[in-house]
Amino acid sequence: MSEAATPALDAPPPAGRSDLAVIALIGFVHGVSHFFHLLLPPLFPWLMADFGLSFTGIGTTMTVFFIVSALGQAIAGFLVDRHGAARVLGGGIACFALAGLLLYFATGYPMLVAVAALAGLGNAVFHPADFTVLNRHVSPPRLGHAFSVHGLSGNLGWAAAPVLLTGIASVAGWRSAALATVAIAIVALALLFAARGAIADPPDSHAGRQEADRAPALAFLASRAVWLCFLFFLLITAAFGAIQNFASPILQALYGLSLTSAASALSTYLLGGAAGIVLGGFLAQHGEHDRLIAGALGVAAALAVLLAAGGLPAWSLLPLMAGIGFCTGVAGPSRDLLVRRAATARFGKAAFGRVYGFVYSGLDLGLALAPLGFGVLMDDRRFGEVLVGIAVLQGLAIFSALRVGKSI
Repeated sequence: MSEAATPALDAPPPAGRSDLAVIALIGFVHGVSHFFHLLLPPLFPWLMADFGLSFTGIGTTMTVFFIVSALGQAIAGFLVDRHGAARVLGGGIACFALAGLLLYFATGYPMLVAVAALAGLGNAVFHPADFTVLNRHVSPPRLGHAFSVHGLSGNLGWAAAPVLLTGIASVAGWRSAALATVAIAIVALALLFAARGAIADPPDSHAGRQEADRAPALAFLASRAVWLCFLFFLLITAAFGAIQNFASPILQALYGLSLTSAASALSTYLLGGAAGIVLGGFLAQHGEHDRLIAGALGVAAALAVLLAAGGLPAWSLLPLMAGIGFCTGVAGPSRDLLVRRAATARFGKAAFGRVYGFVYSGLDLGLALAPLGFGVLMDDRRFGEVLVGIAVLQGLAIFSALRVGKSI
């Protein structure tokens, strides 16, 4: 072999292969994090029966989950910037394994609350860690696709949890389902360890970390763009949370759908969202992220108002729900790239973790507040107003996204 050919043996893999490996790994662990969002809800019927719990009592566990996750995300961002994303990701997955193990041994309500808190703590690390890895290791031309896969894998994790957990619980009991979640977390942890070299911090990040350590730790909180991104996430996920929680009873009340048909409409919304995320990854590559978000969410808001008006033929409901989900999904990758612009415009790559952690805590806060705010309207049977409220939130999210673009 010639000397000229020798260096090729030690050359790094082509950018495309390296990008694919990182995108696949982070997509998988993000899917696992969304799977653990639903560690408890699919098992509610069994847990309520065994421990004598009410809907309010068992539902409070999810409030605990999202509050811990929201607070934890802001802290996790600092840990990512200081200690590296790979270590923090491993800690998050370890929390999931411990949450599943604690659920297996649960003997009462306090332990279920502890399970929710531990799972929320694990979930807190993923957005700041995932997006730090993607931004540092994926080449810019492929970032839109990376964020698209990231969002899509989360939806797949949501879809897998109810099927797997209820299936196992129906056959072997809910404790066996809890053990299955431990196995999933261990597999994820093993994959992360095996591929740790692919997501290790690049050499230039250490210099950036030292620079970030010298800067005021909370300097990013003085950025108007960062606060607008936080507001955007709070608004858009509050709208999503309202649809996720209440779409089925709203469609039953306004259009007389059966429980099965209403559930199918919600599934259609989620599938539409997944398809929109895929297309959004391609559209995001062309820039103009704030305008793309505005256009997509504007159409989604208009469709929500149309649905609220009532009197629509039954055949139109599934396409409408699919359209709302699709348009919301299209905005997803551009949303993540908009946050990237806000993070790098003033603070550079060394602050990815803390900016993403703070901004995405708005996501958990929106999901925690949606059932409380819209639950009042649902109790008063003001179903159309819930859909109008969703449209209003999407409209306000459009305004905040456009202001982000002007503030960067």
